[in-house]
Amino acid sequence: MTFNPNASSSGGRVRRGGGSRARTGGVAVGGGLGVVGIIVLILMNVLGGGGGGGTLDIPGLTSQNQAEYENPEGESIADCTTGADANEDVSCRMEFTALSLDDYWGATLPQQAGIEYELPDFVLFTGQTSTGCGAATSAVGPFYCPPDRTVYIDTTFFEELQSRYGASGGPLAELYVVAHEFGHHIQNQLGTMSTIDQSATGPTSDSVRLELQADCYAGMWVRGASQTKDENGVTYLEPPTRQDIEDALSAAAAVGDDHIQETFQGQVTPHTWTHGSSEQRQRWFLVGHDQGSLAACDTFAVSDGEL
Repeated sequence: MTFNPNASSSGGRVRRGGGSRARTGGVAVGGGLGVVGIIVLILMNVLGGGGGGGTLDIPGLTSQNQAEYENPEGESIADCTTGADANEDVSCRMEFTALSLDDYWGATLPQQAGIEYELPDFVLFTGQTSTGCGAATSAVGPFYCPPDRTVYIDTTFFEELQSRYGASGGPLAELYVVAHEFGHHIQNQLGTMSTIDQSATGPTSDSVRLELQADCYAGMWVRGASQTKDENGVTYLEPPTRQDIEDALSAAAAVGDDHIQETFQGQVTPHTWTHGSSEQRQRWFLVGHDQGSLAACDTFAVSDGEL
């Protein structure tokens, strides 16, 4: 899925590094490809890495010097003005993806939910960053922090998506990650996160339903992405090809709970799932893509057998 070379941006939608001075103590929501939060932290412990549960924390970073570590202003993405730039540079691609998502949800939320869309902040970081959910490292993967309403992504994760998790790659695989995290922001706006039990695990748990719904919301955006427009009325994206959709589905499958567990643990333990199986993630992405409505993406309304 490529950007229209003539699409434009005035810049400033995405910033680098730093974090937010919003209150800490919230819990980061599992990331775009299911490798954030409980799943990855468990795997890191199994494989001998660091990690823990609940809020994110960098070892040795105290609550006092965490504030000093933050950089709330950050840096905007330089030399990113056209869709042609986005097709060549991953950071610029993030900028234009966010703009397309803003345009899509800015129209969709009022139409389908009767509320105005609120822009989430979007931070690209390298190595580690401070957030409203605590401090995080790149090992945590992409994630959304509800307290500061910010999407955090280290773009080097996209390389791991192929090399470590076996996804086919491609631009839409990257865009799917961002769209999933924006999906968590939509859930936050709709109040979904405050009404469920995010501590539960298993194939039909609220945690899995939350992640599958974010996948479905990502599919909704892909369906309408080629209709989103810049301030001059130029469309941001070309229509996705069949291969683009296959790349997104490959990414979803590569980081299903069952695939991750089989790859890194040698066995599948469904009772610990927090993001859903490869099949579930692909299927709900397609539900969003094919039906294009918030109602169709209500994973909390379907029975266990339908999930």
